[in-house]
Amino acid sequence: MSFTLFIIQTLNGLQLGVLLFLMAAGLTLVFGIMNFVNLAHGSMYMMGAFFAASLYNYTGSFLLAAILLVPAMIALGLAVNWIALRKLYQRDHLDQVLATFGLILFFNELARMIWGPSPFYMEVPESLIGAVNLFGVRYPAFRLLIIASGLLTALGCYLLIHRTRIGMLIRAGATNRTMVGVLGVNIALLNAMLFALGAVLAGLAGLLAGPIMSVQAGMGEPILILTMVVIVIGGIGSIRGAFYASLIVGVVDTLGRTLLPSILRTMFERSAADIAGPALASMMIYLLMAAVLAIKPQGLFPVHRH
Repeated sequence: MSFTLFIIQTLNGLQLGVLLFLMAAGLTLVFGIMNFVNLAHGSMYMMGAFFAASLYNYTGSFLLAAILLVPAMIALGLAVNWIALRKLYQRDHLDQVLATFGLILFFNELARMIWGPSPFYMEVPESLIGAVNLFGVRYPAFRLLIIASGLLTALGCYLLIHRTRIGMLIRAGATNRTMVGVLGVNIALLNAMLFALGAVLAGLAGLLAGPIMSVQAGMGEPILILTMVVIVIGGIGSIRGAFYASLIVGVVDTLGRTLLPSILRTMFERSAADIAGPALASMMIYLLMAAVLAIKPQGLFPVHRH
């Protein structure tokens, strides 16, 4: 592999990593802080992608679609929380899993009814079609936008959690929900706000992923699995852990799928390497997760609750 291709694939890994972080940050807020198992988080990603594609195709403006997507995802998140989930926060995790799995089936069928079973396409904005010269390496401008958006979102999440009153309440509620409620904080409202914020982050991930992959029903489940891996590696409830683990998983997955088949071809016959390479590459992030859990069972950046 040439050095240029290595740099491009590393940037592709970072791009995947920041998309995973947008998913992992929202799921961390809901799962790690609210202690709510939300399997429907991938459906928020899928619906965000469909909303964004529809808004972009209707308005012709990627920026306007992004702006309109935020209130749409807030409304969807609040509606799902109010109709389906608000009675489940005090129930055990099995009830939460069953209910949110039902939401996956509901949203997949809803997407097929509204947008049809065929993939729904969203074009890359004309202003971002070209490539940017990065020290001699040309890289697509839109993918750089994805990386920049993810990094800005990470900074925003850090400031929200650690530098605002709402963030203080979120951290306090994660540590001792009962005590925060006794002090007069509306826990139900705080939960609704967190769920809406998680939906917005998932929708933003769908917006950014839409132009580089086909938008279709069921697209939320594969990325949900990767997001779960990220949260486990980073440490459940840790936004910082979600950020670093997302980048690690994105780079390992992308470089593994690129480098491993080439390495195996130098060791085995080409036909055997072509079969084993993709299979082993798809297992790398799960092997990474197993290794991390063997060394640090709480994840790389666990949240210390007192």
